[in-house]
Amino acid sequence: MPVDLSTTLSWKSATGEAATMLDELQPNILKAHVRDRLTVLFLGFGDDAEARTFLNGLSGLMKSARTHLREVEAHKLTKAGGTPYLGVGLTAHGYATLGVTAPADPSFTAGAKAAVEKLADPAVTEWEGHYQQTIDAVLLLGDATAGPVRTLRRQVEALRPASVTVVGEESGLGLANANGDGIEHFGYVDGRSQPLFLTEDVDAERDTTDGVNDWDPSAPLEQVLVPDPAAPDPTVHFGSYFVFRKLEQNVRLFKEAERDLAHDLGLRGEDRERAGAMLVGRFEDGTPLTVQSAPGSHHPVGNDFSYDSDKLGQKCPFHAHIRKTNPRGSGGAEAPEEERKHLMARRGQTYGRRHDDPNADLPPRLRPAKDVGLLFMAFNSNLGNQFEFTQQIWANNPAFPFPPDGSQPGLDPVIGQGARAPQKYAPEWGHNNVAEATDPIPQAVTMKGGEYFFMPSLAFLRSL
Repeated sequence: MPVDLSTTLSWKSATGEAATMLDELQPNILKAHVRDRLTVLFLGFGDDAEARTFLNGLSGLMKSARTHLREVEAHKLTKAGGTPYLGVGLTAHGYATLGVTAPADPSFTAGAKAAVEKLADPAVTEWEGHYQQTIDAVLLLGDATAGPVRTLRRQVEALRPASVTVVGEESGLGLANANGDGIEHFGYVDGRSQPLFLTEDVDAERDTTDGVNDWDPSAPLEQVLVPDPAAPDPTVHFGSYFVFRKLEQNVRLFKEAERDLAHDLGLRGEDRERAGAMLVGRFEDGTPLTVQSAPGSHHPVGNDFSYDSDKLGQKCPFHAHIRKTNPRGSGGAEAPEEERKHLMARRGQTYGRRHDDPNADLPPRLRPAKDVGLLFMAFNSNLGNQFEFTQQIWANNPAFPFPPDGSQPGLDPVIGQGARAPQKYAPEWGHNNVAEATDPIPQAVTMKGGEYFFMPSLAFLRSL
């Protein structure tokens, strides 16, 4: 029976072609792999035959999606540690160098540099040096601790010929709050709302969190998997398009913006925290602003909510980051089922070391202004309809979503790129009062470079 891409997959009961798919799929695609310590290597190929041999050798260091899921299940029962993660991706240029048929997504074929104008990114000449160069492949080496990553790095280096050069390198370092939830450098819980492709994960969301009555996180496999065209059997060998972007965060500037917004709206005492929540859409602990006016939601972080009770944006502004990038059926431009198709599997990791507590009550001047940020990573089945759509048509579009009064909400204050205009905020949560316009929120996130990759099947790598 063919792999059914139109629905979620129960990995525990998968048989036949679905089981084969899991045995040949890379980890981290259908379910996030732990990578609190992450090394990212960008590679260039000088000799196609040696590159093929190298990639073939890497397949022996990699595990399958099924092995990863079994490790996760074993950890739940015994707390046993798993094996480190090695992910391999190729650019369109890398495929051409190898002389292999590449996946046909037009955005992938063109590459990230070609999307600069479309996405309002900085000019390529402003990117960090290694991103300006031609990149053929990416390797992701991740684990919960640094030791296994170093060991894996040595194993990779033992296989790498001189003709495969390391063009650039990044290091990820996970951040967590007091509850153990992953956070980004502005201090907010990150990655909570994800499309779930495994039936077991949907069941766990229903049974162990706040439920799935208002927001169903399930997503069909076709939203993340793509037949691997150069693999021995594309009917069972799948991969996924992988976006990588380095986003530097000016924490000092963002915290100044939170402080200034609270002052402009006359927020007092603990209600001052709502200023930052109006920019992000959640409080730092992950409490959705549309659900309550103060932090303190139960743990784990709640995600079963919609914007049905906030149609006028009197609780969560229309332009808040999480409302812009996941409107939950409230965008007004498409039917909810079409809107959901733009969501992608985000696998980002923070980078940079800092000496302050991101959640501490400190003045902005004590926050870092550079050298920290997010290594944004996401898996897609259609780059144009998922990642690029989200950035261009949602985050960078001042007219989205469509409020009932016909006004323009403005750019996403966190990741929106482009000219910023004053935006309106409700001084009182949930009240039908006149929203006040404030000065534009300064752009505190800068894209430093990136690329598009395809994460092929293990079968493809072994066939080289």
